[in-house]
Amino acid sequence: QVQLVESGGGLVQPGGSLRLTCAVSGFISVYYGIGWFRQAPGKEREGVSCISTSDGTTYYKDSVKGRFTISRDNAKNTVYLQMNSLQAEDKDVYYCAGLKVPELLQHRCMFRSDGMDYWGKGTRVTVSS
Repeated sequence: QVQLVESGGGLVQPGGSLRLTCAVSGFISVYYGIGWFRQAPGKEREGVSCISTSDGTTYYKDSVKGRFTISRDNAKNTVYLQMNSLQAEDKDVYYCAGLKVPELLQHRCMFRSDGMDYWGKGTRVTVSS
């Protein structure tokens, strides 16, 4: 059974940084995709950044490029999202999601979040002064 557990959310001032962590367990294959998604109340869920564990290919939403960095530690089965220069509009609940077929990751990440196979429960990020 695949489990994804997020941590690292919290309150940060504009311009500050946070690092989100997704602890991954239960994938049969060592090759899969992991993405970070976010959703605000009343808004659609959107892909923020994704990474393939097979080759490390990464994808980013345009508005976070240059500010957010996704990375993985395959030995620890953990994926991180380093978020710098946080802005008020980054305030959301952030979810970690898993995909069994990493070749589909770009499409699922950027256009079809409902196509991800597994979801964590989310961690809240609040950006406020």
